[in-house]
Amino acid sequence: MKLPSDADSSGRDLGQQELELLREVIESGTLNCTKGSQVNAFEKSFADRYSVPHARAVASGTAAVHTALNALMPEPCDEIITTPVTDMGALTPILYEQAIPVFADVDPVTLNITPESVAERITEHTRAIVVTHLFGNPCDLDGICEVARDHGLPVIEDCAQAFLAEHNGKLVGTVGDVGCFSLQQGKHMTTGEGGVVITSDDALARHMRLFSDKAWGYGDPQPDHYFLALNYRMTELQGAVANAQFAKLSGVVDRRRRTAAALTEALRGVPGLTLPEAAPGSTHVYWKYPLTVDAKVLEGGADALGAQLKSRGVFCVPRYIQKPAFMCQLFTERRTFGKSGLPYSRLADLGRPEVRYDEAEYPGTAQGLASVVVLPWNEAYTEEHVDFIAAAVKGAVTELSPTGTFTGAAAGETRA
Repeated sequence: MKLPSDADSSGRDLGQQELELLREVIESGTLNCTKGSQVNAFEKSFADRYSVPHARAVASGTAAVHTALNALMPEPCDEIITTPVTDMGALTPILYEQAIPVFADVDPVTLNITPESVAERITEHTRAIVVTHLFGNPCDLDGICEVARDHGLPVIEDCAQAFLAEHNGKLVGTVGDVGCFSLQQGKHMTTGEGGVVITSDDALARHMRLFSDKAWGYGDPQPDHYFLALNYRMTELQGAVANAQFAKLSGVVDRRRRTAAALTEALRGVPGLTLPEAAPGSTHVYWKYPLTVDAKVLEGGADALGAQLKSRGVFCVPRYIQKPAFMCQLFTERRTFGKSGLPYSRLADLGRPEVRYDEAEYPGTAQGLASVVVLPWNEAYTEEHVDFIAAAVKGAVTELSPTGTFTGAAAGETRA
């Protein structure tokens, strides 16, 4: 069986609605959002759905994070606490703001940062905390926001993988000070590339709208370019697709959750696997479906399970990312602005110690990445796809289990 993929039309809910709105934009001849209507309509719909007064559509998820960070106006060498298990697009904006990424450790099962690790990283130089709801599973927002309040720090939520996920009855993205979303190809809704930032803070909203449009004060009595800023505007073409996609979002999320629940039920009790689940009071929206593998039970651990699944026709990603973000050349060699090493190289002038990212200080990260196998997930999966995946996982577990640990009958097949 060939599984649907979010890389093409087999796993994406794209069709006539998007084409109709794109045709409207093309026929209008107005492709720029400053003169068009599609992006403005999308921003209003998104803000209404999230019950916030402000939403700003931008060019990418990276742009969303950068826009949110700039609104906090960090000083050079301020510290931003974040996660080492994320896309680089959520980290490079910190460096572009001349701030220092400080990595918190993660829970080895959810791979989300923990309140305890965040608290340990806070110093007098900390400016903000960025939390990522990895795979669509909300992090411990209560604990992290309590830590943030105790230290007077804003919280930015990276919700790129967590559209319509909830935490204690609130949509994630509305619990912290700013919520950031990505509309990249594989997200719950897509415009190919694109992003959104939301907030209930009027001052932050004004700054974010300005920053994403070269800080030009459209509509002001005497507009000017008020500060250093970029052009992160979304086009009307993206806005048209976004409007059509947003109308489908609830259904997309429901389908993902329903089929994920079916796989969880099918795999319940399979030895050597910890299945994904949200904390009490939260909802998981399954951008991906991660399996945590116990190498003491399954020979070869995550790598071996991943190889077995691929041989059985189930594409997967053992370890998710091959190494924590801080082990990439960008960080190990300080390859930032030319050969300057900024902002790191400025720390000595400020009388502050050199920043070192020691893998030994991140046991949860090391354990979590070594143990996870990430299954792709999308809204086109059916019960038949779930049955196929479940059979492949059980067969792989049978192959990797010591004799008698997991019988062929339980797996639905016999050992070769």
